[in-house]
Formats: sequence, C-alpha cells, structure tokens
Amino acid sequence: MKTTVIRNAAWVVAWNDALGRHQYMRDVDVAFTGNQISHVGGGYDGPVDAEIPGGDVMVMPGLVNIHSHPTSEPLRKGITDETRSPNFYHSSLYEYLTIFNNDPEGTPPCHKVAMAELLQSGCTTIVDYSMPFDGWLDLLAEAGIRACVAPSFRDAPWYTKDGHLLEYDWSDPERGPKGFEVAKRTIDLANQHPSGRLTGMMSPAQVDTLSPELLRQAHDYAEERNLPFQIHAAQSVNEFVEMVRRHGKTPIRWMDDMGVLTDRSIIGHGIFLDHHPWLHWSTREDLDLLAERGVTVAHCPTVFMRRGIALNTLGGYLKAGVNIGIGTDTYPHNILDEMRNAATVARAVAGTVDDLNTSDIFEAATIGGAKALRRDDIGRLAVGAKADLVLVDLKNQAMRPLREPLRSLLYVAAERAVRDVYVDGRLVVEGGKCLTIDLDAELTALEAAQQRSMARVPEIDFANRTADEMAPMVYDVH
Repeated sequence: MKTTVIRNAAWVVAWNDALGRHQYMRDVDVAFTGNQISHVGGGYDGPVDAEIPGGDVMVMPGLVNIHSHPTSEPLRKGITDETRSPNFYHSSLYEYLTIFNNDPEGTPPCHKVAMAELLQSGCTTIVDYSMPFDGWLDLLAEAGIRACVAPSFRDAPWYTKDGHLLEYDWSDPERGPKGFEVAKRTIDLANQHPSGRLTGMMSPAQVDTLSPELLRQAHDYAEERNLPFQIHAAQSVNEFVEMVRRHGKTPIRWMDDMGVLTDRSIIGHGIFLDHHPWLHWSTREDLDLLAERGVTVAHCPTVFMRRGIALNTLGGYLKAGVNIGIGTDTYPHNILDEMRNAATVARAVAGTVDDLNTSDIFEAATIGGAKALRRDDIGRLAVGAKADLVLVDLKNQAMRPLREPLRSLLYVAAERAVRDVYVDGRLVVEGGKCLTIDLDAELTALEAAQQRSMARVPEIDFANRTADEMAPMVYDVH
C-alpha cells in the first residue's frame, strides 16, 4: 500500500487519546498508508511513496456532517433565502418546500453540486437524508466522499390548502410500510457497496408524519441492526402544537414514552424544546431528557437563522450534556459556514460570547458527529483512524496574519483556505477544486432544473401564485 507523508506540517490538529480531545502540534509529520493514518508526530522515518511539504499548511481531521438534504436544497438558492410564512411561524417547511421541488432529471446535478461544495469546505463524511432514487449510492461513491445514507420515509406527508391550516395525508396505509422496506434494502446495499465508504442509517422523516407503530418499528430495527437512528423533531412551532394536540405531550416527551430516545438517536434540529421562549410552555424537561438518554442533536443553524429562528442556546445544550453534531441541511453545503453560524448565532441568542468556545464547535463537527454515527475512526487525526484529512493553506490571504489557525479558518477564511482534501487516503480536492465532480457542468444542469421547478409553481401552490410572487427579487427588474 502507498504511504504519503506530510512533512513538517506547521500546524496539526491531532487527537490526544489520553485526554479525549484535540490538541495542536507544531512542525510534525502526518503519514497515511492506504486508507489509514499511520503516524502523527515528529520524525516519521518509515517508507515513503509520496511526500508533501507541510511548512505552509495546517492538517486537520475531515469534518463530519450529520444532516443534509443534497437532492433538493441546492436548487432553492436565490429562492428561499428570505421566505416569509407568518401563518406557519415563518418556517419554510409547509408553504415553500413542498412547492419549490426538484424533478428526477434535476436530482443528480443537484446532488453533485452539494457534494462538491461539501468536499471543498473540508467535509469528508456526510449523512445524506434523501428520498431513495435510482443511482443514489453510485453517485455518492463517485463523488469520493464517505457517506451514511439516510433513506427517508413517512406515513403522512403534510400539505396546506389555504396557507394557514396544516393538514396530513393519512389516506394510504401502505405508504409508510413500503417506504420502510425500501429504506431497509437501501441500507443493506450501502453497507455492501464495493466502495467501502458507504454505510446506512435508519431515518424516518419527521416525528409528526409517522404513526406510533412505524416509529417503534424503525427504532427497533435500528437496535436490532446496530444502526444510528435519525428523525426530524422539535423543528417548528407547528409541529410542537400538533404533537401536543394529538398526544398531550411535547414531541420529545412523546418520543421518550415511545422508547425511541436512546444513545443511537439523532434529533434533526431539536430547537423547539419545552424551554424555548416562543412556546411559553410550563415544563422544563426536554433538554434533560435528551442528555439523560444520550441523544445527539444535529444542529443546522443556517436554514433557521434565515427565518429568525434559533436554538436556545447551543451552549446551554452542551452544558446540559447533550451531544451535538453539525449538519448543513440547506444551501450552501458549506460546513465551515455552518460552523461559523453555529458560533455566532449562539452568542447572539445568549447575549454573551461565553455561551460556547470555538473548540465546542470544532468538536461538534468532528468527534460529536463521529459519536452520533457510532464511529471512533473518523473525526480525528490518530493512528488507525481513517485517512480523512484536510490541508489548510496558511498562506491564503484570508488566513493572515496567522496567530490562531482554527479561528482564522472558521471566522474568516472558510473554504477559501481549504487547499487539499483526502477521503480514505484518496485526494478528492486539490488546490481548492473538487477532482471528482465537474462543478461548472453540474451547476449548468442545476440552473435548468431550477427554471423547471419555478415554472411548475403555479400548478402546485394552493393560491396559484407564481415563483416571483412567492419569492420576489430584491429589486424590480426593468
């Protein structure tokens, strides 16, 4: 197997197993053999097939993204940036995301655009929360990313006929069970994929779109097969009110009563817990329940901050003992942007910089995500871990003057300073450019898909509005 050494790297974000955390190392060697890291430290003197000068780079572990929607979100760029939906508490889920949707022809380019963006921002592992489609697994393998597929299914999709009443279609009793069976087959195919980089996750869609029976079955299957389990929950005021209407309990309390809050469970978003001020609820139990059960929250601040919605607060969740992972969810699929937004929004909501530290954000995007995926071989630079690593260009203008490299990367430079990315020991980004995807070509195809989507809007919208009426331009066009 080929051995590559990054010689005398100026900065390395290395894993200290004794302390259970990352640490900086200066002027050391990082070597990987095949798809595993074989050396982190000074004076590597083993066999070398390729050598990379490290004097101008920071080497860090590849970032782990535990919640994304790559088949739909890139298409909505320029459309759902500042949607207003006052009758649904400004959530875009009910009035907009059911309208501005993709078609089969647009799905592959949309997915490829997201993968290229992720890789170019230093993301090496993704949870792909998509409805299964033909060619899905091969697209992920060709992109060169490490992926955990999360094939989505539900009993009752939501809809609105008037823009203020949210309804659920429970008319087809076979919809959920059929989707569950497809999900199981897809997960098996992922785990057997010849790329060796694909795994699977049990991932029913949303807590309010599932029957109690299907929810229990899905979690039981995850337990039986030792799979991670993820579901969207506590993501809107409407969902909270609906679950209280049905069950007389918060969504989190109801899930606990169903037995599906465990240490394999990931809650997508987890914003509207009973302590959130928008709810004015009387209990303060949900946050402690998540911590006690060992649940992970997939935190995706960007899509919510666009609507004026925020977790309350990220630092509070961490202090309570909740494991946090970072997800991109929306466009751009740029995990460094998402990390910066996580930090700044948390501090703004808390009213203090002390809500969290930069290390909290970096750990969420590395070891927090790895823990959620039940893995100890990603999200860290350590001997025996997967050779998923990122080389940051310290000479990039946005990184200079250089004192604190992670802060400069997260708060200033972001993807501009990501030079090279390796996944499983394979170079997939070089000089900031994705090698596995022709991004310009896929963007051209995606632009055509966006035009088709916008043309369909009046046929789908309950009020027959046009795309320009629902998402007006910033200024009039003359």
